[in-house]
Amino acid sequence: MNDRIKKLRTQSRESIPYLSLERAFLLTEFYKNGAAHKFSAPIARAKAFKHLMENKKICINEGELIVGERGPEPKATPTYPEVCCHSLHDLDILNSREKISFKVSEDTRKKAKDTIIPFWKGRSIREKIFPQVDDEWIDAYEAGIFTEFMEQRAPGHTVGGKNIWNKGFLDFKKEIKESIEKLDFYNDPEAFNKREQLIAMKLAADTIVSFAERHALEAKRLATNELNPIRKKELEKISEICTYVPSRAPRTFWEALQHYWFIHLGVITEYNTWDSFNPGRLDQHLYPFYKKDIDDGNLTRDEAIELLQAFWVKFNNQLAPPKVGVTAEESNTYTDFCNINIGGLKEDGSDGVNEMSYMLLDVIEEMRILQPSSNVQISKKTPERFLKRSLEIVKTGFGQPSVFNTDAIIQELT
Repeated sequence: MNDRIKKLRTQSRESIPYLSLERAFLLTEFYKNGAAHKFSAPIARAKAFKHLMENKKICINEGELIVGERGPEPKATPTYPEVCCHSLHDLDILNSREKISFKVSEDTRKKAKDTIIPFWKGRSIREKIFPQVDDEWIDAYEAGIFTEFMEQRAPGHTVGGKNIWNKGFLDFKKEIKESIEKLDFYNDPEAFNKREQLIAMKLAADTIVSFAERHALEAKRLATNELNPIRKKELEKISEICTYVPSRAPRTFWEALQHYWFIHLGVITEYNTWDSFNPGRLDQHLYPFYKKDIDDGNLTRDEAIELLQAFWVKFNNQLAPPKVGVTAEESNTYTDFCNINIGGLKEDGSDGVNEMSYMLLDVIEEMRILQPSSNVQISKKTPERFLKRSLEIVKTGFGQPSVFNTDAIIQELT
C-alpha cells in the first residue's frame, strides 16, 4: 500500500474508540421541541433524520479520497437512545472494560445524566416493550436464561441491491412522486398510510443529498486553504463528486464508491443496524464502473486499488454501537458486521468471478483490518485460480475471507 493508505490505515487502527453523544443530543433536541407530535410516525422519523444529517459535524480526514463519518471523527461511536438508552452504570462498564472498551468523558457522562437519560426515560422502544411482555418472559429474563439483545438494534441483514448503484436520489424522488400520484384514496384504506410513508421517503432522499452537499462545501473550503497543489486538486475533485452523487447515478468508479458510502452512512446513522446493511456483491456492482474507466483511460489498476483501500478504511472507522444492560458486560465487539460478498454466480447462472473479484482479494490481504468482513462464494463453476487465491489469504490466519458454498445456498433457497 502507498503512504496515503498507510497513514489512513494507521489513523483508523490507532484512534481511541469513544462514545459520542452528538447523535443522541441532536435527536433529543429534535424530539424535545415537540415537532414530532405534529406528524405521522414515518414523517416524524424522516424529519428527525433530516435534523441529524443537517447538524452533525462534517469530517474530512487528511488525505482521504472517500469522505464521510457516522460520528464527528473516526471511531467516535454514537448511541441510539430512542431504541434503548444507556444508563450511567452502562457508561461506567463501557469505559472500564478491559477489552473492547469505549472511553466515556466526564462531559459525555454529564450530558447523559442531565439531558439524554431523563428525556428518554419511558420513551425508548426498549422501555415500551418490556412492560408489555408476558410475566413468564420477564421471569426467564431475570433468571438469566437469556439476555436482551435484539431490541437494541435492527438486524435485518439487508443487502444493497443493484438499484442503488444504477440510480440517483433524484431518480428515486421521481418514482416516489409517481407512486403518490397513483394512490387511490377512495378504494384503498391504506392509501393515507402509504402516502405518509412515501412522503417520509422523499424527505430522506432530500436529506441524503443535502448531507453530500455539505461535504462538497467542506471539501471546497479545504481546497481553498490547501497549499499542496496535489491535495488541492484532490479536494476539488471530492467536492465535484459530492455535488454529483448521490443525487444522480454514479458515472465513474470513484463516484460509485462515494455514492454507496453516503447511502451506507445514511442507513447506519438513522438507525442502529448492527450487521444488517451491506453493499452486497461488491465485485458485481463495481466491475462495470471499473471497466469503463479503464477502457476510457480515466483510471489505472493501481488508482482503483488505492480507492478501494481508502473505502476499506471507512468501514473500519465505524464501530458497532455498544449494548446496554447485562449485554454491555457479556457481549462486546467493535465489528459492525458489514460483509463484502465476492465471487459466486451471476443471475443467469454463469460464473460471477471477474477482475474486480481478484482486486478485492488483494485489498483484503494487504489491508488486514477488522472491518469490513468479507466472504467468497464458491460454486462448481468458480475458476480454480480464484479458489486458490482465496485460500492463500485464508491460510495466513487473518480470519478473512470466510467461504460459502454458492450451490448449496441456491439449493436451500429453491
